[in-house]
Amino acid sequence: MLNRFQGWRERGWSVADASTYAQAWQRYGGSVATHPMVVERLAQLADIPVRYLAWEQNGDVKAAIPTWGRDIALSKDVLKSKGKKGLFDLGNAEIILPAADDAQVPLRHRARYLSALNESRFSGIKLQAEQLAMARTPEELSKKFRYNQRRELRLLEEAGGVVRAVSEFSSGELAAIYCDLFQRRWGFAATGAERMAEVIELLRELLIGSVIFLNDAPIAIQLVYRVETPQWISVEYINGGVDPETREFSPGSVLSFLNTQSAWEHARALDKPLRFSFGRADREYKERWCNPVPVFTV
Repeated sequence: MLNRFQGWRERGWSVADASTYAQAWQRYGGSVATHPMVVERLAQLADIPVRYLAWEQNGDVKAAIPTWGRDIALSKDVLKSKGKKGLFDLGNAEIILPAADDAQVPLRHRARYLSALNESRFSGIKLQAEQLAMARTPEELSKKFRYNQRRELRLLEEAGGVVRAVSEFSSGELAAIYCDLFQRRWGFAATGAERMAEVIELLRELLIGSVIFLNDAPIAIQLVYRVETPQWISVEYINGGVDPETREFSPGSVLSFLNTQSAWEHARALDKPLRFSFGRADREYKERWCNPVPVFTV
């Protein structure tokens, strides 16, 4: 029975290897959550093998996908079903699967938060009720808003605040800072806290952003990963932690300003569009920074 369903799902697709998938991703583009290295390393961490599928036309690969059974790989549902809930945290990441622009390849594997960029590339996807929050361009933020952010940064620095790049810290240090500040901010442990240092180390080369210190103590951090495709830059802001006792300085807001601004500068220097996702459009603060964008599901 299972094989019949698998046969239906994979109709027209053929089994491929990791390098075929990686080549398709480099050619057609993707997002942080579908990046070949992210898929491979997190699947290994979870000890769940990936089945790669390719869609070929006249010997040319038009699309490729990484799968876990009936789901796209790295699915939270699969982790949960295997007793590995919260092993790692990719938030509600934007899913861009590599496919030719107008491929219209049938997608029958379950997925959520499929980017609108997939719309012309795949058939069988449908609009979902939830939306993702995508960072606005600096020009879309009002002059007053930008002035206030710079003012908050200046006040923080005058009080002894220091901004340090994530590259200055080891993965273990970053994990400890993040888990501590997350716990303080929300009152419960961060998703994936137990293996956080390991996950950060696995994805280390994709990590960007800064950590804010005050009086030599970290007060704000965000986990932000960036990947580059030939067509665009994909950035995923997973989550953050802030010391609530420093709320008067708005360190979380200052950090969002610094991290988004530097990502825009980087993307514009490369002359590429930036897709900086804050995850699900579900919190008021995201409305200040982002535009809601439609996403699809299978």
